[in-house]
Amino acid sequence: MGFFDGLLGGRAAAFDSGNAATNAIELTRRHPTVSLTKQGAATGNLRVNLTWRMRTSDFGPGPRTSLLRHPFKALKPPEILGHGQSMVNVDLDLGCLYELTDGTKGVVQPLGGYLGDVNAPPYIKLSGDDRFGSGSGETMYVNLDHREDIRRLLVFVYIYDQTPAFDRTQAVVTLYPSNGPRIEIGLDERHPQARSCAVVLLENVKDELIVRREVKFVYGFQGELDRLYGWGLQWGRGYKAKADR
Repeated sequence: MGFFDGLLGGRAAAFDSGNAATNAIELTRRHPTVSLTKQGAATGNLRVNLTWRMRTSDFGPGPRTSLLRHPFKALKPPEILGHGQSMVNVDLDLGCLYELTDGTKGVVQPLGGYLGDVNAPPYIKLSGDDRFGSGSGETMYVNLDHREDIRRLLVFVYIYDQTPAFDRTQAVVTLYPSNGPRIEIGLDERHPQARSCAVVLLENVKDELIVRREVKFVYGFQGELDRLYGWGLQWGRGYKAKADR
């Protein structure tokens, strides 16, 4: 089992997920920011969701004889084929570095049970750890009713095991505000050796909540993201318990 950075130092609860949005805002290099405040979406629970699946091209049928030997493979959609052996070795995790207005800094992530709290500092809650790339993915909630206590949040994604595979996955981080359209950030850049990615930064700037696309891939783990953004936490190696697959 591989290792990654862990901070030194139950099941998912039910939360309001916000109104269903029929449209979306896609953050890109040309249009990297959006104001939650100006959209009237700076209250309630902001739901942050990570989903991924293997790229369809990685699971092509190969030689024709393979379909003749396994005819039912042709009936399976790419998502199901993606749960084969190659999929098992890719475990994307969702995390968040936070800095509160009182100077408190920390991380919310599966490692070490740092799942957070939505009604108390840091006002961020990770619902669980999806190790298989299921349809629901991984979800985090941010309580924006305490926005005055939040200075900045960095949502990041990292690959748990030792095999870099961002170039083989189609990952999307989606923000669902309590009001207005959802906000999508695709991790569609090819960085085959990267192990972590800073996805989106939420900052409280003069009482305005700004969401900014980052999508910065790094070759290390959370500690390297910390140094890149100047968080100043202390990190060590961490491991996950083995899970039945």
